Amino acid sequence: MKILHNNRCGKSRTALAYLQENNIAHEVVYYLQDTLSESAIKDMLDKLGLKALDIVRKNEALYISTFKGKDLSEDAWIRILHENPILIERPIVYNDKTGIIARPIENLYSFLKNV
Repeated sequence: MKILHNNRCGKSRTALAYLQENNIAHEVVYYLQDTLSESAIKDMLDKLGLKALDIVRKNEALYISTFKGKDLSEDAWIRILHENPILIERPIVYNDKTGIIARPIENLYSFLKNV
């Protein structure tokens, strides 16, 4: 199990604490410091069953000022997420087969019951 984590995000801290408190084996991915490769983002999206635009934080100032309203390809969005990881929604929890955006935290509870 991996969790894309941002220490500055309360929802991300809550999800990480839940994994820790319930002794669920996990790897913390500090995606802002250790930028995900484009292939890692594609792989994660496949597991989530989502498109890149689905995991974009649309309230981020960078999105609003630079990308909002642009009609871009999937590959372009993946490149943008690789180059601007602040735009990736968090927390994201996934394993080798499936995953979810753990926001709200109830998404994580449901996910863990089914894996």
